[in-house]
Amino acid sequence: MKRRRLRYALFDLDDTMYPKSAGVMDTVRQRITKYMTLRLGMNQALARQLRARYYEQYGTTLRGLCVELQIDPDDYLSYVHGFPVAEVLAPNSALDQVLACLPWRKVVFTSGSREHAQRVLTALDVKQHFERIFDIRDTRYYCKPHPSAYCAVLDSLDVAAEECLMIDDSISNIRAAKELGMVTVLVGSLDSQEGADFAIDRIEDTVDVARRIARETA
Repeated sequence: MKRRRLRYALFDLDDTMYPKSAGVMDTVRQRITKYMTLRLGMNQALARQLRARYYEQYGTTLRGLCVELQIDPDDYLSYVHGFPVAEVLAPNSALDQVLACLPWRKVVFTSGSREHAQRVLTALDVKQHFERIFDIRDTRYYCKPHPSAYCAVLDSLDVAAEECLMIDDSISNIRAAKELGMVTVLVGSLDSQEGADFAIDRIEDTVDVARRIARETA
C-alpha cells in the first residue's frame, strides 16, 4: 500500500537538534537536582530516589513534582532551563540549509519549555524554519512517549498521524510515534531498531531521509 503523503515533520529538540556531546541535557539534569535540593529542601539521596521513581511512574520529574508536591511548573521550568545555551551551541549553517530544502511543514515537539526551545533554535540560527513550538504546557505536562502528548499535537495541527514524520533521539519516543502511525526517524544511531523507519547519525542527515521518501512515493 502506498504511503500517505507527509505534511508535517515533528522535530524533537534536545539531543536531536544538536549532538548529545554539547552537554545541554547534562546541565538540565544537574539543575533538576539543584531545584529539588535548593528550592524544595531535599537532600541529594532523596532527590535522586524521587527522580527515578517519578520517571518510572509519571514520565518526568516535573509531572511527579506537580502531582505529589503541587509545585509551580513555571517556576520549575524557568529554573531548570535557566542557563545560557548560546555558550555551548553555535549557529549551524549546514542544518539551516537542510531545513530550508525539506518539503514538509516543520514544528518542534519538545518535553521542555517553549522558552528553552526558542533559545536553542536561536543559538543554532534555525528558528525561522519552524512555524510552531509544542512544549510541555501544550501537552498538559504529559511528555513523550505518553500517547496523550502526541494526540495533543496532532489535534492542534488537525493532521493524521500518518501524515507526520517524527524525528527524535529516543527509541521509546520513536516507537510510540510509530504505533500511532507516524513515519519515524531515529537520530544518533545508524543501527536499525524496531519502531524506526529510518536511522541517521545526525540531524543534518534528515535530507537523505527526504530523498529516500521521495523515491519511495514517486
